[in-house]
This record gives sequence, structure tokens and C-alpha cells, in this order.
Amino acid sequence: MTAAYVAVVVVVFLLVLFLISAIKVAREYERGIVFRLGRLLPEPKGPGLFLLIPIVDRMVKVDLRTITLNIPPQEVITKDNVPVRVNAVAYFRIVQPQDAIVQVENFMVATSQKAQTTLRSVLGQHMLDELLSEREKINAILQGIIDEATEPWGIKVSAVEVKDVEIPAGMQRAMARQAEAERERRAKVINAEGEFQAAERLKDAALVIEEHPIALQLRYLQTLLEIGGTNNSTIIFPAPIDLIKPFLERPGSSGSPSG
Repeated sequence: MTAAYVAVVVVVFLLVLFLISAIKVAREYERGIVFRLGRLLPEPKGPGLFLLIPIVDRMVKVDLRTITLNIPPQEVITKDNVPVRVNAVAYFRIVQPQDAIVQVENFMVATSQKAQTTLRSVLGQHMLDELLSEREKINAILQGIIDEATEPWGIKVSAVEVKDVEIPAGMQRAMARQAEAERERRAKVINAEGEFQAAERLKDAALVIEEHPIALQLRYLQTLLEIGGTNNSTIIFPAPIDLIKPFLERPGSSGSPSG
């Protein structure tokens, strides 16, 4: 009687262990890749509750959420031979869980290595100015190359973004001098254009005065009015002879003297 009772207890215990090892649960964002006696089952398991055959089945869980991959800083020589230090971030997710497990040993390491080599290769084909000003274009090129390379692994790369571009201190000073020289050049060009436009207006004014001499006298009187509006106590100005000539000519000055 005691032996039978012990046997029942052992059987129940083994049955409980069997159920515990056979019952698996996968979350909504997880899939279970099952190998039965070493062979891959055609369909992944989950989400939800499913059963495995203990000892016979072996399961690997795969996360289907978007993964953020930080690409370590890379030393890059740009096309114009400028050494820079660049780091980036990649966003990808697994769309074919079976391929991510079967086609590559470790998809995280493989994707990271591919992203690093692609970053160095692509940035080495661009000028420093392009790297600084055309960031979106370079991001699109990186995303396309990495996505194409990782497609056989069941991975979809949604975005790659260059984060920081570190430039040597000497190059930063040279760029600052270049920017300052460019600003000075633009200021000189604008000043020259202003002088040219002013000269054009003065030429037009000279033509008007040449056709209408009275305009010069009006301008002269206007200038005197502007000077008189200041706080100057004494004003010395030249008087055109044409203005005072009528006062110098007195009536009868040209006639013959009386007898």
C-alpha cells in the first residue's frame, strides 16, 4: 500500500514537471522559434499559450520590437582628407524571426559590425562640408546600404542617423577663420554694390541738374536749411556768384557819366 502511494506521488510529480516544461507563453511582441530534434518548425509559435514536447523541442524567443543600436564612434578620413570622429544610431526590427536565428549566428553583433563598416565606407566618400550640411542625404544612403545587407537575416532597418561629428581643434580654428573671411567678403561685396548704386543715382542726379540748373540752387538752399537746423552758432558757406550777381549790378552803372 505504501509503495503504491509513493508511485502515485512520483507519477503526479513527473506529470506536473512535464506540464511545466511543456507549457510556454509568448508575449504579443515575441515569437518562439522551435527546433524539434534539431529541425526548424515551419511556423513560429505565439503570441499566447502553446505547448512544447519536453526534451524533443527546443525554443528560442525572438523580440519583434524596434531595436535601438548605438554605433560606436568611428575614426573616418573624409574625401578631402580631414580626420573626423563620428558616431551614429540605427533603428531596426526583425520581420522574419526564423531567418534571424538560422541565417546568422548573432544578429545583434552582425548588424552592429555591418553598420560600423558601412559608416566608415560611406563617410569616406564625402567631403567634410557634405557631412556637416547634407546629413539627411547621408543618413538615407547609410539606411539603404545597411538594410540591403541585413535583409537576408530577416532584419528591416528603418532609420540610420549620424549623431555627432567631432572635428580636430586645429580644423575647427581653420573653419572659423574661413567663415570669418567669408563674412568679410560678403560685407565688402555688399558695400561695393551700395557704392555702385549710389554712383548710379548721383549720375542720374547730375543729368537732371545739367538739364535744369535751377535744381542745383534748390538743392543748395535745402542743404543750408538742414545745416541751420543744427545747434551751430556760426555758419560759413560759399555763395554762388549767380545768386548775388543781380545785386551787384546797379541801375545806371553801365550808362555814360553826366556832363
